[in-house]
Amino acid sequence: MSYELQALIGPAELVAVAAAEVPAARPRPLAQGLALIPATPEFLAAFRGGEGNPSAPAAPPAPRAVTAVPFDWFPDGLERRLAAWSKAAPIACVEADYFGGTGTQRAAVWADGRLDLGPVTSGGSEPFPPEGSPISRALRRLGAQVGEGGARDEFDAVGLGAHRSTASWASGG
Repeated sequence: MSYELQALIGPAELVAVAAAEVPAARPRPLAQGLALIPATPEFLAAFRGGEGNPSAPAAPPAPRAVTAVPFDWFPDGLERRLAAWSKAAPIACVEADYFGGTGTQRAAVWADGRLDLGPVTSGGSEPFPPEGSPISRALRRLGAQVGEGGARDEFDAVGLGAHRSTASWASGG
């Protein structure tokens, strides 16, 4: 079975602000007051102009403020918007790609206008380190907790297992 996700995650109030600025955003609620915006092609296209303004004309990509972000799908304008949004509350960019128990996870968190955590990457079939998976570490930075619901980690505690793909998160089903 496979699992594939590319998304932004943050406090629901912040995600609502981001979604209001980018009409292609399709925010989805998570547990613990968090929400997710699937990184659909339509959402990412809004940032290809360089500033994250969907109506901005396409422009050559500007140099990245942070060159270490290892997301191939990550447009330059998105990084600038994450920095701006993170002045209100931390926001994470997460990625997972698994098939048959083997795959990769990546996560980075912006806070106070700058990259605050990561990027953190794990890959292959290696076990996660004691501090947890990259996505669980990012969720913890956003305030997620495992709690008493029987969740194995923050990933499960906020409900990221509800859908198995970015497309499924985007469609809501």
